[in-house]
Amino acid sequence: MLGFESIIVFLGGLALYGLKALPAGIEQWWGIVVGVVLAILLIATSGVLRHDWGIALGWFWQLLIIAGGFLEPALAVVGLIFGAMYAYATIKGGSLDRRNAARAATNGD
Repeated sequence: MLGFESIIVFLGGLALYGLKALPAGIEQWWGIVVGVVLAILLIATSGVLRHDWGIALGWFWQLLIIAGGFLEPALAVVGLIFGAMYAYATIKGGSLDRRNAARAATNGD
């Protein structure tokens, strides 16, 4: 999920650049830089989601993307949609892990 979101975040950085949505005094190309860096961080975070701190880091990125709505309101919409999908994925994934662990314990695997 975070891997797919990284593509959208990169495109969001391009949108910030193209719409000149950054505040005055900040070079507009920083929108692209932030989009690329955040996309890379999202991909890296997807590799550590087996740890509790990895889940928390994923939530931090979701909140950061929603906060991007102060620059461009569409980023808040994207952040809320992906935040909801991330919530579903983490909750459902945790329940599936617990169910599989219970099955493995009863089967002796």
